[in-house]
Amino acid sequence: MANHPNRGRTRDNPAGNPTPGEILAARSASGLTQTEAGALLFSGLRSWQQWESGERRMHPALWELFRRKVRDPRDRR
Repeated sequence: MANHPNRGRTRDNPAGNPTPGEILAARSASGLTQTEAGALLFSGLRSWQQWESGERRMHPALWELFRRKVRDPRDRR
């Protein structure tokens, strides 16, 4: 499955999995704790820790959802 479209970012697929650095930077810029960021995605603290450490990859759909929610504060429910 090395050539699966969600396995990494390429020139043809800019919506690949975010890097741990991108996840950390986005959360920090939003002013959220790991627990708060995970709650936005209906996920737990441990999942967020694994995404930021690189232990697990965040699915591109969750990454897009997080980015949309931190842009629009009214979406934080």
